Amino acid sequence: MGFDNDASSSSHALPTVTADPSVPLLGAVPRSSLPKTFANVFIAIVGAGVLGLPYAFKRTGWAAGTLMLIAVGALTYHCMMLLASTRRRLEHDLEYSKISSFGDLGLAVAGPAGRLAVDIMIVLSQAGFCVGYLIFIGNTLTHLLPYPKSLFIGGILPFQLALNSIRTLTHLAPLSIFADIVDIAAMAVVLCQDAAIYIRRQPELTAFGGPSVILYGFGVAVYAFEGIGMVLPLEAEAADKGKFGWTLGLSMGFISLLYAAFGVFGYAAFGEDTADIITTNLGTGVIPIAVQIGLCVNLFFTFPIMMNPVYEVAERWACGKRYCIWLRWATVAMVSLLALLVPNFTDFLSLVGSSICCILGFVLPAAFHLKVYGSEMVWIGVITDAAIIVVGVVFAISGTYSSVMEIFSVRV
Repeated sequence: MGFDNDASSSSHALPTVTADPSVPLLGAVPRSSLPKTFANVFIAIVGAGVLGLPYAFKRTGWAAGTLMLIAVGALTYHCMMLLASTRRRLEHDLEYSKISSFGDLGLAVAGPAGRLAVDIMIVLSQAGFCVGYLIFIGNTLTHLLPYPKSLFIGGILPFQLALNSIRTLTHLAPLSIFADIVDIAAMAVVLCQDAAIYIRRQPELTAFGGPSVILYGFGVAVYAFEGIGMVLPLEAEAADKGKFGWTLGLSMGFISLLYAAFGVFGYAAFGEDTADIITTNLGTGVIPIAVQIGLCVNLFFTFPIMMNPVYEVAERWACGKRYCIWLRWATVAMVSLLALLVPNFTDFLSLVGSSICCILGFVLPAAFHLKVYGSEMVWIGVITDAAIIVVGVVFAISGTYSSVMEIFSVRV
């Protein structure tokens, strides 16, 4: 069902605005060049999830894992462009006011229910990422020191309560640069180490692990590419919006190839001995230990930044947008408890990717696009959007079940 020109008068819609011709549209707002847009996409997507790819390739096989990564990367790019196209349609043709976020788009397309759906998925995904961070920190430090994971997660809890009590995270913003440097350096070190180890060992590898592990690999791949919430802000600040799609596609293609190389080399180096966090396979040399500690520090300071969207939504729901320290502390404690209950890092990535990221990254963009453009689309476009929605829901349900069973089987 498409929108007509009266859609903007809905009580659930964003208000329309009339541009003042005397005011420059761009004003003094800085815009991103094509290279900067490329870099911003890379930074928004590449994160700790890449460290679980070699283990996922061990489960799925190197060829199946590579094909799955490329397919998920292409589908993620397509759905990102669906969001950008839907926003342009609402703003330019239907005269909606500026839509700056995924939640704004949900409100414009489907009213409060649309915003609620996006908010719930963002809260769950961001909290899920942070659970993954704590699992990584706990498992990595347990690998380096002979103490239980609960000691490390419990030990950093007071510090996380303090960091997450900060009203504004402006002072932590420079740490994002540190995080990006550590991520890229860690990937470079791991790739070099993997290549050297493979030359010496050359273990027997599996190309296709069978249909039973497809859902597992799909969930990990979806998690690794999660960044759908950043596409609208990135397009908004692009200097040349006409070339944004090309730049985004180039970035996604490069990331897909990088992910595939990382997964293949990691699995090729260690074969069936590949750990759920690939850095724990690197031994106890100075450089591997420095990389592992650097990644732990990186995720420690990234945690409060990633939790900030959770607090924005939770405080809007429960406290009328007022700051609430007890709500923040309770949320951090709950996330920490979940991290203690899940033993395997990559298993949890598969769960978050299969359930939350699948809905957020595929189902909602296709559903919003279909609702806005539906009456104007040719049949192939309607079938494509509908197929993404159906396949996304099916994978979300079956993948969630498969991942939960995997986690419980590990605990047993």
